[in-house]
Amino acid sequence: MIVTIALKELRVLFFSPMAWILLAVMHLILTWVFLGRLDVFLELQPQLLQIANPPGITEVIIMPVFAMAAIALLVITPILTMRSLAEERRNHTLTLLISAPITLTDIVLGKFLSLMVFLMLVIGLLVVLSLSLLIGGSLDLGLLLSNVTGIFFLITCYIALGLYISSLSAQPVVAAIGALGILLGFWVLDLVVDNNSWLLKFSLLKHFEQFNHGLIDTFSIAYFMLFVLLFLVLTIRRLDNERIGM
Repeated sequence: MIVTIALKELRVLFFSPMAWILLAVMHLILTWVFLGRLDVFLELQPQLLQIANPPGITEVIIMPVFAMAAIALLVITPILTMRSLAEERRNHTLTLLISAPITLTDIVLGKFLSLMVFLMLVIGLLVVLSLSLLIGGSLDLGLLLSNVTGIFFLITCYIALGLYISSLSAQPVVAAIGALGILLGFWVLDLVVDNNSWLLKFSLLKHFEQFNHGLIDTFSIAYFMLFVLLFLVLTIRRLDNERIGM
């Protein structure tokens, strides 16, 4: 049933002009950053040759591109998740959905999976851009794998939070603003808090930074997984309360 719901949601996404516009904007941003970093790397070549252990293509180009992807997805994901449940409630189809003979877990996981599959297109673009550099140089494949893993976990967190906020509202725009506001709060936390502060343990982007620098940290993986689990459970509980109140 999860797959059935996911396929239904994917059809809606792939027939939505807004989803394709956001995807196109995302690709343009990442490609522009990629080409800009490539120009910087070529300009720095004479200086890099004079360094004993100079940073390679992966450090100069790939790491900044993935870092930009993390910020861009922070803005774009709430726009994709806003309609998942809020629009269902606004169109009065959520009542029919939660009263159907399927579990609320299936509904939430199906919607989560569909958004994850759609945003895998962004990860695919990042991988293609990265591997294209093999034409003229060598890549640190370990660092690339670390970044892909980090951006994957980060996207799951964005989607889980977006789904929960969407379950609280009947207005998609309000859901998008709410999710965006919370995610921006995590970003601001990362920018203004001292590096030694315990508050940074709750920063999504600070945990992603570990992967961005090539460190696959088990604590960060645990944090991401608990974050996703928490907001998926909260979403299911929210729908359960709504079903009971019917």
